[in-house]
Amino acid sequence: MSTSTGTAKAPATRRGVTEQAAVAAIDSGTRVLRLPTIRDRFSEIAAAAEREQLSYLGFLAELVMAECDDRDKRRAARRIHDAGFPRDKRIEEFSFDANTSVSPAVIHQLATCTWVKAGHPLCLIGDSGTGKSHLLIGLGTAAAETGYRVRYTLASKLVNELVEAADDKQLSKTIARYGRVDLLCLDLCRHGDYAELRGVLRRIA
Repeated sequence: MSTSTGTAKAPATRRGVTEQAAVAAIDSGTRVLRLPTIRDRFSEIAAAAEREQLSYLGFLAELVMAECDDRDKRRAARRIHDAGFPRDKRIEEFSFDANTSVSPAVIHQLATCTWVKAGHPLCLIGDSGTGKSHLLIGLGTAAAETGYRVRYTLASKLVNELVEAADDKQLSKTIARYGRVDLLCLDLCRHGDYAELRGVLRRIA
């Protein structure tokens, strides 16, 4: 048996590719590699790179960063969708002037989500119409955008779901499903909900 000791040849580069062929190759390749942002924006980014006289590495970096940034945005949007918020509410849209008892500094600190990372609970207490639901959804949205798994539900809906799960002997599975999220946002909590929830918990104690 003979062996070859020759130096391996580098793959041949494609020279003389027309612009039309290059565009077609980029479109095909980015579809295979699932890089939709590069596919949609490579012409725009290439033109900007030419204007700014970027190096090849600089141009490549711009393409990669655009894809990563867009992918992060899509993931955040998916987490917000999966959270099940009933409407879009953000902290930036909250009217602190109309709710002077709410501290902007405290809310903006909460929006950093350090309390979520530490596993601390948060309870928003106030009269009807003071913006509790807005703040709850806004803080939940901020958490989802930060990268946390969030789930929103009404307190009464959660109680009913747990009661039905207990009747169907599926309570452990339901609790485990909620336990997989990083932040559970319970809205419209009332004394009656707590009483019913205590009854459910006694059944599994």
